[in-house]
Amino acid sequence: MLGTIVNTGTIIIGSITGSVLKKGIGEKYENAMFQACGLAAFGIGINAVVSNMPKSNYPVLFIVSLVLGSLIGAKLNLDERFQHLVNSRSKGNLAQGLTTGVLLYCIGSLSIVGPVMSALYGDNTYLFTNASLDLVTSTVLASTYGIGIALAAGVLFCWQGSIFLLTRYLSAGFFSDEMIAELCIVGGFLIMCTGCSILNIRKFKTLDMLPALFVPIIFFVCKQVIGF
Repeated sequence: MLGTIVNTGTIIIGSITGSVLKKGIGEKYENAMFQACGLAAFGIGINAVVSNMPKSNYPVLFIVSLVLGSLIGAKLNLDERFQHLVNSRSKGNLAQGLTTGVLLYCIGSLSIVGPVMSALYGDNTYLFTNASLDLVTSTVLASTYGIGIALAAGVLFCWQGSIFLLTRYLSAGFFSDEMIAELCIVGGFLIMCTGCSILNIRKFKTLDMLPALFVPIIFFVCKQVIGF
């Protein structure tokens, strides 16, 4: 768990640093940083989709995942509830920043493979690499959205901690290469949606689509149990 603890700590440090920098940034430069964050998120999302799509053995799974996930999220009204909960207790659009941060920190090969490697071999190289990237990302996001970005550190800890424990105590092959590829494809589309929302290209209720991430996991669990 050392790598996960370090990764969590870098997000907190980056959030504190970014929030300090935010105090000296004028509105003109703040808008410029909003655009930069949007472009970065959109580009990272495209890269996740393009780099993992050739690895997929189930080309329709991501479509089914997005559709089912969106229906479940819309039924639960996740996005509106989260927006109301966060923005009613903070200034600005912290909910959008947190959504972007959580997706960038958690949905990526390093953040998924890292805990698996740590649990199986005690190798924290992936997580330390991810930590350095998240330090920069959290600093930029916090300089745009404020100290509240640090809340995403708790989500990352639970996410990577769960992967670590599942790998260590349930099944070494639970998070297979196939599952990771499908998760990264779906996650890439969600990150692209956040980028579009930040850039005001089109407003997506990304949190309503978040249950889509669980569809590939359920699919592969059923595949292992039933053996189809």
